[in-house]
Amino acid sequence: MKALDELTFDNRFARLGDAFSTHVLPEPLDEPRLVVASKAAMALLDLDPAVAETSVFAELFGGHKLWAEAEPRAMVYSGHQFGGYTPQLGDGRGLLLGEVYNQAGEHWDLHLKGAGMTPYSRMGDGRAVLRSSIREFLASEALHALGIPSSRALCVIGSSTPVWREKQERGAMVLRLAQSHIRFGHFEYFYYTKKPEQQAELAEHVLNLHYPECREQPEPYLAMFREIVERNAEMIAKWQAYGFCHGVMNTDNMSILGITFDFGPFAFLDDFDAHFICNHSDHEGRYSFSNQVPIGQWNLSALAQALTPFISVDALKEALGLYLPFYQAHYLDLMRRRLGLTTAEDDDQKLVESVLKLMQNSGVDYTLFFRRLGDESAELAVKRLRDDFVDLAGFDAWAEQYKARVARDGDYTQEQRRERMHAVNPLYILRNYLAQNAIAAAEAGDYSEVRRLNEVLSKPFEEQAGMEQYAQRPPDWGKHLEISCSS
Repeated sequence: MKALDELTFDNRFARLGDAFSTHVLPEPLDEPRLVVASKAAMALLDLDPAVAETSVFAELFGGHKLWAEAEPRAMVYSGHQFGGYTPQLGDGRGLLLGEVYNQAGEHWDLHLKGAGMTPYSRMGDGRAVLRSSIREFLASEALHALGIPSSRALCVIGSSTPVWREKQERGAMVLRLAQSHIRFGHFEYFYYTKKPEQQAELAEHVLNLHYPECREQPEPYLAMFREIVERNAEMIAKWQAYGFCHGVMNTDNMSILGITFDFGPFAFLDDFDAHFICNHSDHEGRYSFSNQVPIGQWNLSALAQALTPFISVDALKEALGLYLPFYQAHYLDLMRRRLGLTTAEDDDQKLVESVLKLMQNSGVDYTLFFRRLGDESAELAVKRLRDDFVDLAGFDAWAEQYKARVARDGDYTQEQRRERMHAVNPLYILRNYLAQNAIAAAEAGDYSEVRRLNEVLSKPFEEQAGMEQYAQRPPDWGKHLEISCSS
């Protein structure tokens, strides 16, 4: 385990130079204090968890101190926002402090969000507030625990710094980790500003550091794009399978690594609703739950356009054509496992679609349905779950198909079925009302609920003694919380 002053920096992105980012120092928060830290994320840097409780930890990630080897940079990029192209965006409130490599040889970006104004802040103040920082922290770690590719969160640092949004709030910073913070929008920026030398340098950077195996292919850039297509297809398949809504799938929020990135007005489904819109500002429903799959393809098409200097249009179209088959294969594989199935049959897709339609029309809790389906034998489970549905005849028909499908799947004990299904069907998810309860306590100065919730969500598949309240259906008010991009 390392102390904070023992981190080893290797600032590879900073070495690309001023065309790619601008040197900016963090603006310190007043009276920085630790809100929450992730032991699992700290382990990625080989850090001793005990250092999180030291004053220097809060000072470093609250903008007061900086390692001598750090090179804080605000990255420049552009992107399509709600379908319209914005020529220049960039890190308006975040700073890439530097890249650290651990004992396993992995490089991790240290990215401080809420670090103050940069040349890319536009009309913003460069700050993040406590509620949005807590939400990003909890979501990053919760998605990782579910097996969904995501950036990680090391800590949240609170403060007494006043920040104005719809009302006065307190400023905070979240330190997030990823093996790269390069987005689709980076490539779009250099493409549309007609800077081919910088675009080629960026492409080489990503290829060499993040997709080195593609160097062995006849067309390395095409191989890299295909890998990006599959990674994003798999990520979005996992979003859909677990009921996660991102809320702002702009191309500047899409990671070149295919990880969940830039959390804003996200939400997990409570009652299943394919048309759910989690972003209060998304009036047209562009980023609704059911639209996430086509929007993923749309965003990859935008990236493909930016890669036309390196890859032929026909090859890009062919690679894009792999997205939906990749998505469908990953999604159906996970949904089979969520239903407790170990083999594949041609009608499995219809079996999944049928139960989701029944859930849609009955307001069935998405997470708890699958969890309870594995509690008992298929016959007993569907009998117990029947009362949650309005269309009883429809559910009965589905239940008969499901029981027959389970019988054909194989001969295994109920304990084996339960163990296998509970390993993929979480008991605990980050429901909006749970996050709101933790935020309300933190805004009143009590950080214990944030820490407890993070601990529960770090083991989402394991039943935890004394934590029954985190596995309940939300109260009615908890289903109607409005979340916006404001942070």
